[in-house]
Amino acid sequence: MAHAQHTTARPVPADLRRDLQARITGTVAFDAGTLALYTSDASNYRRVPLGVLIPRTVDDCVAAVRTCAEHGVPVVPRGGGTSIAGNAIGTGIVIDTSRHLRAIEAIDPVARTATVQPGVILDDLRAATAEHGLTFAPDPSTHSRCTIGGMVGNNSCGSHSVAWGTTADNIVSLDVLLSDGTRMTVGSRHSAEEYGELARRPGREGEIYTALARIVEAHRADLRTGMPEFRRRVSGYALDRLLPEKGRDVAAALVGTEGTCVFVLGATVRLVEPPPARALAVLGYTDAATAADAVPDLLGHTPLTVEGINDHMVAALDRNASSTRVPLPKGRAWLLVEIGGRDPESAAAAAERMLSGLSGASRPEEAAVVADPVHRRALWRIREEGAGLLQRTPDGHDAWSGWEDAAVPPDRLGDYLREFDRLMERHKRSGVVYGHFGDGCLHVRIDFGLEHEQGRREYRAFMEEAADLAVRHGGSLSGEHGDGQVRSELLDRMYPASVLRAFAEFKRVWDPEGLMNPGIIVDPLPLDADIRAASGSRLPLLTETALAYTEDGGDFARTLRRCSGVGKCRRQSGPGVMCPSYQVTQEEKHSTRGRAHLLFEMASGEVLTDGWRSEEVRESLDLCLSCKGCLSDCPVNVDMASYKAEFLHQHYRGRLRPAAHYSMGWLPLWARLAALAPEEANRAARLPGVSRLAKRLAGVAAQRDLPSFAPTTFTRAFRRRARRGEARTDGPQVVLWPDTFGDHLTPRVPASAVRVLEDAGFSVVLPKGQVCCGLTWVSTGQLGVARAVMRRAVAALAPLVERGLPVVGLEPSCTAALRHDLVELLPGGESERVAASVHTLAGFLRARAPKWRPRPLGARALTQVHCHQHAVLGFDADRELIERAGIDGEVLDSGCCGLAGDFGFTEGHYEVSSAIGERELLPRVREAAPDTLVMADGYSCRTQIGQGTGRRALHLAEVLARGLES
Repeated sequence: MAHAQHTTARPVPADLRRDLQARITGTVAFDAGTLALYTSDASNYRRVPLGVLIPRTVDDCVAAVRTCAEHGVPVVPRGGGTSIAGNAIGTGIVIDTSRHLRAIEAIDPVARTATVQPGVILDDLRAATAEHGLTFAPDPSTHSRCTIGGMVGNNSCGSHSVAWGTTADNIVSLDVLLSDGTRMTVGSRHSAEEYGELARRPGREGEIYTALARIVEAHRADLRTGMPEFRRRVSGYALDRLLPEKGRDVAAALVGTEGTCVFVLGATVRLVEPPPARALAVLGYTDAATAADAVPDLLGHTPLTVEGINDHMVAALDRNASSTRVPLPKGRAWLLVEIGGRDPESAAAAAERMLSGLSGASRPEEAAVVADPVHRRALWRIREEGAGLLQRTPDGHDAWSGWEDAAVPPDRLGDYLREFDRLMERHKRSGVVYGHFGDGCLHVRIDFGLEHEQGRREYRAFMEEAADLAVRHGGSLSGEHGDGQVRSELLDRMYPASVLRAFAEFKRVWDPEGLMNPGIIVDPLPLDADIRAASGSRLPLLTETALAYTEDGGDFARTLRRCSGVGKCRRQSGPGVMCPSYQVTQEEKHSTRGRAHLLFEMASGEVLTDGWRSEEVRESLDLCLSCKGCLSDCPVNVDMASYKAEFLHQHYRGRLRPAAHYSMGWLPLWARLAALAPEEANRAARLPGVSRLAKRLAGVAAQRDLPSFAPTTFTRAFRRRARRGEARTDGPQVVLWPDTFGDHLTPRVPASAVRVLEDAGFSVVLPKGQVCCGLTWVSTGQLGVARAVMRRAVAALAPLVERGLPVVGLEPSCTAALRHDLVELLPGGESERVAASVHTLAGFLRARAPKWRPRPLGARALTQVHCHQHAVLGFDADRELIERAGIDGEVLDSGCCGLAGDFGFTEGHYEVSSAIGERELLPRVREAAPDTLVMADGYSCRTQIGQGTGRRALHLAEVLARGLES
């Protein structure tokens, strides 16, 4: 059956809209903005849904599916939208269970089971079961945001399936809903007598069990001989699970059906007891195929996991991160082998025995057992972020999923990899293989030219040959993520026609009208249709941009293709900054991914038709804090802060802007005016009536206190000090950048830095004239003004940099602007030289004064890292300096403070700003002992802490200067 491409929105029947809105308590959305958010998942595909439902209860799901069935409208179940096969998008009604259906209904530690709703996030379930010493074993790399319902749909596996199997192996029962409204619970492993009783039940339920038995009887021989027997065979339907010798396991047969048969309302899952301790052995080999040859021997040592990574992934992480290279044994491909034990010593001993027992081709070039937990986390980060790290080839081309997770029996993996390399060479393709070597399941992103027709033809040709190659090695087209649109069409290359007929019969048993996620597995969509990169775009919209997009060669269309949809920005907790607004609102449009999808749809012009005037994009970006967390935490370095600046620049071009853009966006100008009479400005701001009026006119949140201006600026005091002969002049010179916040609001910070730098042996100079980095204009999208301001900054700094003088910045956001935003607005050699000369205080002291030691303070401290420092500048040097100062410091992993420059001051943002701060930072500061120092280099962080807790936070320079005083 031929399928038309569905890339544009379609009219919604009025009666369908009416009935859904009357019966659903959750969100029923047909607006262009919501449709645009759900056109894509983490795959190469784009399909515009008819509508989107976000159910509040399980009853909402039941009502929605039944209503859609009445109207003959397809249903697409969706969890976290992290699927890379294209099985979480469709042209019907998308039902997103990830927002509200997150209840862990029961945990039975005796039976070792848990009963959950479909929207429960895997990490949340694992955290809850860990209290009982148990865990749900499947652990895909998206564990921080994937849902149990999605894992059931795709038969997710993860790194530890070597030890505990796939999702299908860990399901006890499923609460499912059929497209005709029938609700039933299906279980696992039935005796002949039990199954007979189920088949004799009245009504639809009995009919289903009877029909399933009929399918097994008709296709028994094919199901025994036509389906490869190894763990990672995920493609198609697992009908062999229905065989008598496999326990007539109906629940397991439904796992991996990708929403094409039933809607999963809940699941009871099996829990396992992980070993008390684990050791990680890292084995280095010359290449991936040689590493694969060692896998069968390694499996003989009963590892928990055997994962493969390579030098290209390590190099990509090094390019993206500010930290140093992850230490690895000699080699270009590595196996990460985890061994369990009763305690760390016994686990490490078992790992060492494994290494000593390897011989011949299995023996690595070099190996190590990694004990340091920080080192282990760094290694697992390489593996978990592979999909994002390898989205660009080393020479900068886009790389795509597609042939993403084929699997072969582990004992054939080495030979398969060698033939796969030859296939890549014949097709002149580039890609890096990594993944679950212990189960023979491999991931790879390949530089298909999906943006143009010839590239899509080549994509099809490659996929067909790759499918034949996997089948020749007894493999599966999918070993983890399901078939989706990308592989369903290829199933006839893997299975005989009789098995495909059995698949179609199985789907008709559950979904006779074909309403559940149509076009997937059965009656498949073409694998080269609906390609997202092929969507039309309005070229003038993409070429007339203000920023340079240097990492994408100035190609804004390529910039908008960065987001692969893997959804790391949707995580609920864990290290890093991204994405603070989503963590509070839990709405897709407030995630980095959601914003990136909206910008892409704005550029394509098919669903969002207003271009830069789009209100949908503006509304989504309104709660973006411009924290830049995604620049470092997103595996593909999406820089939403810059995209927001570009959008605001274009959106308000020639139009009246919000009041906050004129007040906080022009803060450096107002600060200079206030410096003429600071006491009078502060006195007026403290008058209740004047303060309320001023905040209303300036677009400032009523709950915020207006900042107070210093009696004199730092730059005035610095020059007076120099005239009095009090400044040090005998050391090497260093330029101190006088940012607006330090100069006008907290001059004690730069004054402290001067004392520290002079004590370290340096002579401090300031750039000539009144200078500014332009940050406030950048963050409010006034890029024309920002460019002019930055030109003055470059003119002031370039002569000093030409003399070899380094530049030290104290305010992280301003320092990051000089390091990063400067070259985006003023690309070119002079700007790049200036940017390269900019340092943080700690980074400068580490590089230029490594022997200087601060005076020991013997204090305890809590430290909040500014988002821009985390994303652009790095914090390693600061950690070292804090330790050298004798401070017993805890660096909080609290993410963004929530104030983020002008964001938390802007009217309408206070609640979100406060909620972000209350996630961890503010409670931790309140709990800290009175004598514990609170440290924060960012003015916004110190302000949020001060206004939220009453505690005064100190800049690192202030703390170091205290040591000098003592």
